[in-house]
Amino acid sequence: MIDLDKWQEIANSMSKHKLRTALTAFGVFWGIFMLVILLGFGGGFGYQVESSFRDNKNVLLMWSNNPTQLPYKGLGKGRYLSLTQADIEAVRQKIPSVEMIDGKNALGGSWGSPQNVLHENERGSFAVSGSHEGWLRYEFDSPSNMIEGRYINRLDDEERRKVAVIGERVKQVLFKDKKEVIGQTILIQGIHFRVIGVYKNTATEGGEQNNASIFLANETFRQAFNAMHRFDLIFFTPKSGFSSAEVNDQVKSLLYERHKVHPDDKGVLGAWNHEEYYKQQKSLVTGIIGFCWMVAIGTLIAGVIGVGNIMLVIVKERTREIGLRKAMGATPMNISLMVMQESLVITLLSGYAGLVAGVLLLEAVKSILISMGKGSGQFSSPFIDIGTALTALGVLVTAGAIASLLPAMKAASVNPILALQDE
Repeated sequence: MIDLDKWQEIANSMSKHKLRTALTAFGVFWGIFMLVILLGFGGGFGYQVESSFRDNKNVLLMWSNNPTQLPYKGLGKGRYLSLTQADIEAVRQKIPSVEMIDGKNALGGSWGSPQNVLHENERGSFAVSGSHEGWLRYEFDSPSNMIEGRYINRLDDEERRKVAVIGERVKQVLFKDKKEVIGQTILIQGIHFRVIGVYKNTATEGGEQNNASIFLANETFRQAFNAMHRFDLIFFTPKSGFSSAEVNDQVKSLLYERHKVHPDDKGVLGAWNHEEYYKQQKSLVTGIIGFCWMVAIGTLIAGVIGVGNIMLVIVKERTREIGLRKAMGATPMNISLMVMQESLVITLLSGYAGLVAGVLLLEAVKSILISMGKGSGQFSSPFIDIGTALTALGVLVTAGAIASLLPAMKAASVNPILALQDE
């Protein structure tokens, strides 16, 4: 049963000292508010990291980087490796820990360089490279999505179709105000390609540059630009349960063996390990969230100490009342619960208000950033999930209980005879 008298008593006690109660409650409010805000932005950063890597957390890249520096097996130094289809087939056959491997090419070297591209009277300078079915997620370190048409598929490669997928920036430069670009043609080094899709990269940093790329079916690229004898880059992923670093070393060793490169010759092949980069980003997220918890909990502890202090003052002020209650038969447990209830009411009401205010501010910031076109940056999607909210509520309850312990014990230990004599 709900004891209305007790709740009325708590309300009367708080209303007698409105300013004191409000200032005390503000400490707890601010602690929870800071907890929600800091964890909201930390969680948003973590979400952006996860969404940017998506399915390519363990992708590895390898390319011919520097000439050999050591002679080996009768071959002199100064050789550049040429990665071929035979190398890819050898990896598939001899390294069972590799799940997917393929190669791609780019105009202007391994990573490509801007090329003049024309459409009717418009021209622009864009990166041009080959790609394969489903590879849009591998091309950048941030999410990209098709906004018009489709991406390259298997038949485009097999039939060596002259098709192109262009970035949103390419569309803006070459097609200006044209509403329909699918089916239009662009000219690259004297060869026409038909546009079959438009993609958009959602990164705020480097996004415009990423959107200024053109992708062709890689087999078409190799034939059109006389690159059938080599790949500029090879992409591969390890099978589940295998370390990407271990697989990277196995592939490198096999390629060194095939191309007769000394095992101690460093830098001949360049490599990029997405998994290591992903782990670095995750460690950064963990550090940020840990720092947020530390700052917020510290602020909350200050608020809890304030609640404890004010409850001690209240117990001191109500010494005669507490003594009278005990003289009339109230047990130490009754007195303790009375003090703890008042402390918990102050803590929970102010803490819940801080939780609500924090969530509302996160949603407002998110809406403003989206309206400004900044909705995809690292800290632009602040949010607090249900698990964190429940944790915050748990922290609230714990804080309220801790704040009430010492005052409750002091109240329970009041001697009724001495209390009734108290002035």
